Amino acid sequence: MTRYVQPWLHEFEIAVRGNVTSVSDRHGDAGRPGTGLFVDDRRVLSVWEVRAEGERPAWLAAASSGPTTTVSTLLRSVGDAGADPTVELLRERVLVDQGMHETLTIASHAAAPVEVRLSIRLGGDGADVGTVKGGVSGEVLPTLAAGDCVTWEDERHTTTFTANGGAVGPDDGGGTTWVWSTTVVPGGTASLRTRVTSRRRGKPVFATDAGWHAIDWDGVAIESADPRPGRLMAQSLADLRGLLLTDPEAPGDVFAAAGTPWYLTLFGRDSLWTARFMLPFGTDLARGTLRALARRQGTATDSITASAPGKVLHEVRRSTYVDPVTGMRLPPVYYGSVDATPLWVRLLHDAWRWGLDEQVVRELEPNLRAALSWMRAEAGRGDGMLRYVDESGSGLENQGWKDSGDSMRRSDGTIADAPIALVETQAYAVAAARGAAHLFESVFGESGDEWRTWADEMTDTLRERFWVDSPSVRHLAMAIGGDGRPVDGVGSNMGHVLGTGVLSAPEARRTAHALTAPDMLGAAGVRTLSRDNPAYNPVGYHTGSVWTHDNAIAALGLAQEGFTDEAARVLGALVEVGSWTGNRWPELFGGELLIGRPVPYPASCRPQAWAAASAGALVEVVLGLSADAPNRTLAISPISPAPFGATTVRGIRVGDVQVSVSVNADGEVVDVQAPGLEVVIG
Repeated sequence: MTRYVQPWLHEFEIAVRGNVTSVSDRHGDAGRPGTGLFVDDRRVLSVWEVRAEGERPAWLAAASSGPTTTVSTLLRSVGDAGADPTVELLRERVLVDQGMHETLTIASHAAAPVEVRLSIRLGGDGADVGTVKGGVSGEVLPTLAAGDCVTWEDERHTTTFTANGGAVGPDDGGGTTWVWSTTVVPGGTASLRTRVTSRRRGKPVFATDAGWHAIDWDGVAIESADPRPGRLMAQSLADLRGLLLTDPEAPGDVFAAAGTPWYLTLFGRDSLWTARFMLPFGTDLARGTLRALARRQGTATDSITASAPGKVLHEVRRSTYVDPVTGMRLPPVYYGSVDATPLWVRLLHDAWRWGLDEQVVRELEPNLRAALSWMRAEAGRGDGMLRYVDESGSGLENQGWKDSGDSMRRSDGTIADAPIALVETQAYAVAAARGAAHLFESVFGESGDEWRTWADEMTDTLRERFWVDSPSVRHLAMAIGGDGRPVDGVGSNMGHVLGTGVLSAPEARRTAHALTAPDMLGAAGVRTLSRDNPAYNPVGYHTGSVWTHDNAIAALGLAQEGFTDEAARVLGALVEVGSWTGNRWPELFGGELLIGRPVPYPASCRPQAWAAASAGALVEVVLGLSADAPNRTLAISPISPAPFGATTVRGIRVGDVQVSVSVNADGEVVDVQAPGLEVVIG
């Protein structure tokens, strides 16, 4: 029996520009499992190996940001003799629409002219991203060489390589070899400019294009005594721009793909949280996300797709997604998410508060009502809670954000059975219903009492059924299992309940205490599962690892409940991790530190949208922002003392108003630029 192994990504260089992703090793080469150039979820380039005089250049440094990867190497077999190499090879890769440009520049510091022969072995296998994620590589496709051009075809793309010099050389098997020879004078440079471009064959299927320049974040910046938040923000914005996609049914609407290389598409939950985190910098991303998901809202009940009328989807793919590791098989449009629907409603309300055009809210009224109807119908099917179960047998076993099959752990480490009612989903539903009531009254001119009453009933259910006692702490269970018992393992799910209006002040205090106790909050951040649980694994996907977005949500909730010291501790851990990961927050990482550094989760995607967007949540927490754009008001209540010293944030946007806020080291507001807004401080 073949055992498939998912490729690890933590040592790779990853760049993204819309529907195009480059994954290479630190030398800039592709050929190892998981590497290549991906377009529309297909690997159009699976082999890309550069050699100089037949040898692999010696690696010196590499960095990736947004759509670019730069690799610095040394050529030790040419140039002057001695300990110090005198010839460099710089590789500069930039992703473009449907492909990439890579410039290879040789720079010489040798005493005499040097002759260098570069070769590039190249080819593609056309493998689907799901196949690649399973560690499976296809055969390199036949190539056709003509003049300065090499071409190959897969099922969906025709891919072409061109260069400004060189020619096809002897083939040593497994692709085509392009050879370029040059002479470089002392102090001089010579460059080979290459292009790889893929053209779609036939009609595209959800082949979204880059939304790179569609959203204006150019003015967003953080300046603080501690420079790390500013660096994180700059890197996060570059990566988020790379993850922006346009809706093929309405190219003016832009959303953030969940992450790359495996999740470069519209995801309900991920895209919604990303847009929510970025609300302090404008509502354009929220508008596009809400509309894109509304166009694909469920209209019929189907067990294979997990669809139901009014339900918001989990993900869209260009074809059936098959994971050879787990055997999971998801249809192109899949609705297996219990929380995307209430999160959609919450985003609609929160975006309106930050300045989303009321006309857009009115346009989405039918979708709002359909989403609420699904929530009420789903809760009414059983015991008054939103539950999930995979009825297809081939979909996701768990359908909240902790969607791995082993995530729901009891205090004895055993796995709970479906149907599962997650604590955070019930809290999301409460916040969604109350937000909807606000919209009905403020925008549609009708009573919201019906949904406030429903929210109160959900609140009572949560507070009655989810509290459990353990020897150390009274805490919220992660879920209610299929047997009706609480899934009483201590997990980070409780952090998502904070700030939703569900908990009383004493309950919020208990939750904050449990969430930030030493077994949960470590130097790397809040763990997904308590370190005291028998199933704890610091590099378990949802059984002890730390997720960036999970911590951002926890920090928001802690701050909203008034636990600013605890929120600052969570943010401090996140920023420290970011400083060790090149200012590019991974999707997740290990729950423990190794010699003061975060241990990577090797299969973690980078960049991941809700991880990068956590920089927006950081700003909201540090400054204590709360917007009421319909009433032209902005409340500011900074953490005191300021977690990162004196801080200025520019590029905040409330409706059509550009805002900047400065606080001193004590967390006191010293300057606000918010023309036309009433600013309430404290």
